[in-house]
Amino acid sequence: MTPAVARARALLDTPPPGVIPGQLDLHREDLVPTTPNGLTVLDLCCCSGGASAGYARAGFTVTGVDIIDRPRYPYRFIQADAIDYVTEHGHKYDLIHGSWPCQYGAAITKGTNQHLRETYPNLLPAGRAAMLATGRPYVIENPEARRDIVLCGTMFGLPIFRHRRFEIGGFTPMGIPHVKHRGRVRGHRHGVKHDGDYVAIYGKGGGKATVPEAQAALGIDWTDVHEELTEAIPPAYTQFLGEQAAMQLAGAATP
Repeated sequence: MTPAVARARALLDTPPPGVIPGQLDLHREDLVPTTPNGLTVLDLCCCSGGASAGYARAGFTVTGVDIIDRPRYPYRFIQADAIDYVTEHGHKYDLIHGSWPCQYGAAITKGTNQHLRETYPNLLPAGRAAMLATGRPYVIENPEARRDIVLCGTMFGLPIFRHRRFEIGGFTPMGIPHVKHRGRVRGHRHGVKHDGDYVAIYGKGGGKATVPEAQAALGIDWTDVHEELTEAIPPAYTQFLGEQAAMQLAGAATP
């Protein structure tokens, strides 16, 4: 085990020193899911299932849809066009999650790689419209989604920043105060090598996370595909949202 992997696992296995206001302690036993909640969730553009795993831990029965076959996806999987599927079947689910492709709206595409922006699909407008048409509660994760909730790995004691923006409809989750980042992200910046207790999970080289480091930092052990890990949502994020959705949607399960 490399020193970086050991640091990542130590951060995952050890609560932060003292009590940090606004930070969840995932080592509390009452945060571990126990029984199914009787609700279903549809995860669109599910990739390897990072978001799906969080909803499953919150008690949901999960179905994932992706246009690419995902043999490592750990729940019920349907290979299909996500917009077509949600248009036809979305009303059958209690909650719909959509992680529409982020490349078009990503910060790096708007900056360094701006010349590539129009080569990426922008499925957010059509995807949102299809989700809204179902009349079901929904969660959209995308850099250009409405900024209802923004989650960061430090809020959950994870050794990553990985800010993700969520647009919510049909229920109202609470947010978490975003405490100041402590320490640096390991890697090269402007030709200078920095060590740090946090890792970057995108690209390769330059001190970025290896596959084992990414697995440990995200809390995902069912895929070792680099591309799937770089696109994954930490399950802690959707467990947090899913538990709140379940409490507010209780008694409203689809027949």
